[in-house]
Amino acid sequence: MSALVWIALVSLVVWLWLLLGQGFFWRTDQRLPPHVDLAHWPDVAVVVPARDEAEVLPLSLPSLLAQDYPGRAEIYLVDDGSSDGTGGLALSLAERNGGLPLTVVSPGEPEAGWTGKLWALRQGMALARARGPEYLLLTDADIAHEPDSLRKLVAAARGGGFDLVSQMARLRVASGWERLIVPAFVYFFAQLYPFRWINARRARATAAAGGCVLLRTEAAESARIPDAVRQAVIDDVSVARAVRKSGGRVWLGLADGVTSVRPYPHLADLWRMISRSAYAQLRHSPPLLLGTVAGLALVYLAPPVTCIAGLAAGSAGAAWAGGLGWLVMTGTYLPMLRYYRQPLALAPTLPFTALLYLLMTVDSAVQHYRGRGAAWKGRTYARPEAAPDQY
Repeated sequence: MSALVWIALVSLVVWLWLLLGQGFFWRTDQRLPPHVDLAHWPDVAVVVPARDEAEVLPLSLPSLLAQDYPGRAEIYLVDDGSSDGTGGLALSLAERNGGLPLTVVSPGEPEAGWTGKLWALRQGMALARARGPEYLLLTDADIAHEPDSLRKLVAAARGGGFDLVSQMARLRVASGWERLIVPAFVYFFAQLYPFRWINARRARATAAAGGCVLLRTEAAESARIPDAVRQAVIDDVSVARAVRKSGGRVWLGLADGVTSVRPYPHLADLWRMISRSAYAQLRHSPPLLLGTVAGLALVYLAPPVTCIAGLAAGSAGAAWAGGLGWLVMTGTYLPMLRYYRQPLALAPTLPFTALLYLLMTVDSAVQHYRGRGAAWKGRTYARPEAAPDQY
């Protein structure tokens, strides 16, 4: 057999394994169960790190203020050195909308060895713990919540005995580039961290989605959150792993009532969002980078390339194997497109999106070695720490 046929066959075998052996990552049925009323609703503190979020705060903060939660809940917004009036805007929104009590604090620049978000979380969590809440909801400033979001999270944590419950917020999909890239972002994340594996009692993977994390306060203290992960750029995965390592149970699923309101209308916006942490995920390892590039090429690019090349060269084996691999790939992407309410005709374009992710990953490494690291909102972490390699 020719090299083209061998490549097509190997890629097809990989896709058959991904279809059946990678925790059914492509399914989108890992959701919070219908919430039940608790006899006692525990106290909750909501901690929101915010840096230059005046654009999105009017769309997100009112949804937190309006939470329909039967127990005591209050919000701590940590203004992380904003230059656009984020803190003042938050106070005016609270005065205008009412609802849950809001405290705004400004802790100043992070100490050496801390990323900005985790430094902000540390200050907010310290204030919150003084009130003795049983749970902490860590949520980003661009995340909007349905009125019963907090109620559902707490009920799921109590009912399932989980120390950490996280929802992958439904990201904004409006522009053409968002339609092409955003559903694939969640698809790739689920392939890397299959939700079923995370949620099983004997977990085979561990991760969380940083936009929405409900964390039991005792579990946070046992895992030394956030101090134990203070340098992590991929903070959500690091937090989940620290909780798991300390003996806690973790749950992650797709959200129905938690959405991101941050727009990424242009390719450059999405490129920066993804590339700033891609190389950190690979622990800044050149061998892992080479392996990732080769893997993406074999898994996502080889099926369409060998199919088309096989048709052009008259190689039926390459055409059939490449085509079947492409078909399986397309089929696994359909549930995520349905979840995002996008045209199913986008499914065959996944190889092109994977090529963009490959280029973003390479660019992330290039920026790292140029000393630019994970640049975000005026801060640059030249050599940020990746998520610890546990579980």
